[in-house]
Parts: sequence; C-alpha cells; structure tokens
Amino acid sequence: MFSPWYGWSGRRDPENHCCINVATYGPGSRFTMTDRGRSALRRSADTFEVGPSRLHWTGTQLIIDINEWGAPPMVTPVRGQIILTPQAVTGTEVLLTPDAAHLWRPFAPTCHIAVNLTQGHAWEGHGYFDANFGSRALEQDFDFWTWGRFPMQDRALCIYDATRRDGTTLDLAVEIDSTGTVTETTAPPRTRFARSLWQVRRETRADAGTVPRQRLNMLDAPFYSRSLVETRINGETTTGVHEALDLRRFRQPLLKPMLAVRVPRRADWSFTD
Repeated sequence: MFSPWYGWSGRRDPENHCCINVATYGPGSRFTMTDRGRSALRRSADTFEVGPSRLHWTGTQLIIDINEWGAPPMVTPVRGQIILTPQAVTGTEVLLTPDAAHLWRPFAPTCHIAVNLTQGHAWEGHGYFDANFGSRALEQDFDFWTWGRFPMQDRALCIYDATRRDGTTLDLAVEIDSTGTVTETTAPPRTRFARSLWQVRRETRADAGTVPRQRLNMLDAPFYSRSLVETRINGETTTGVHEALDLRRFRQPLLKPMLAVRVPRRADWSFTD
C-alpha cells in the first residue's frame, strides 16, 4: 500500500512488489517492511508466503510465521510466530468508494492472539483482524481518513471516517457481536483531539463533552499515526486502536525517498523447499 518502490514502478505489477509488514511497540520495538520481487511470492487457498515469512489459515486459526529484518536504525532479525484465533469470522464487505475501487473487510473484529517474537514480545491477549483492498492508489481517491476499532462491553465497534478527493465523505460505524453479526449503528459526532508528533490531524467519535486522548503512541510518520486512544461512545468509556492517514501529505514527492530508507527493496528470492 505504501511501498515507494511500487509507486515508482507506476503500479503496473503489484506481484513484483510484495511485503509482509511487522511493527511492534514498546521496549525492543521494531518496524519491518521489505519490498520483494515476484519470485518471493507464493500463494495457495490457505497460505500466503512472501520470502521467508508466511501466513497460513488452518480453518480455525491464522498462523503467522515471521522471519524479517528491522528497518534502520534497528537492523536486527525479527523472528517468531503470531497465532490469531477468531471468536467469529464475518463475511461483510464495505465499499469505501461508490464504485467499489476500495473495500474494507472486518474479517475477525474480536480474536484471541498469542505473540512470541525474538525482541521479547511474548504475550497473549485481545486482538482483531481486518484488511483493505483496492484497484487504485489510495492517494488517488482520498485526502484523509481515520479508522478506529474499540472493544465495548459485549461487542466490537469499528469506525471508518474518510474525506474523498471529490469532496464526498464516508461516515461509518458498525458493531460486531460475538457471533460475527455486523450491524450498522449511529455513533456520536467526529471529535478532534491532539495532533500526532508529526502534526497529523486526528479525530474520532466521542460523546458530547468528551475529548479523546492518546494512551500510547504506536507508530508515527509524516503522513500516518497509529495509537491507542481512549474515548467515550454512547456512554461507554473504551480504549482502542486508532489510525489517522493524511494522503495529501503522502502525495508529496519528497516523501517516497524518506520511506525508501525504512522500506528496502530486495528483488531476488529463491525458495529452498
């Protein structure tokens, strides 16, 4: 999605620019995203491999085997396994643009996750799994968006707000219960809160009189912020994962060389099995 090498290539051959991105937070945190060539890609009905790392769906669990290298300045191995066990899997597909050029899939908004990575990240807890799909570049159709996934008392609440380049907006709030049933709902208005360290504008939904606040900075870039954010929605206080994406900044030509430092290109790969 954000590979500078794919952008420079003219976006003609996505299979020649594949990545598995890993970001960890806190002590020993690492960021890995290596742009790899077509020879590093293998796919089947239940397995997705990019070079030395892979994702495998067993039918009940998503097994993620990681074997990557951290980006500068922490160029060290990032290895281990993540096991994600969904409480339920949804079949919901959300159009982010009316022509379906961009889609969002909340595959498993509530999961159990077990993490065991070499940097000392070994824990079990609450997680989620979703994905975006698109046939055009994000910056071609969007100026800005925010997304949030907030655990509630008996459900998960996902919020997707976007400003498209044609001036239209997306204002979406959905609830997903323990059975995987997805229901569109009404959430309180968009409410701004403090900008990120790179001064990316941030907002999410909040009850009147509530100002959302950051609890943990997770990932900060000139065009992107990911953090844990506390807010109050329909009378319930919750802390969830929040992201803000400024695609006007991402369109700036100087940004891609900056990204290339963190996203190296490795075109050649040979599988040994």
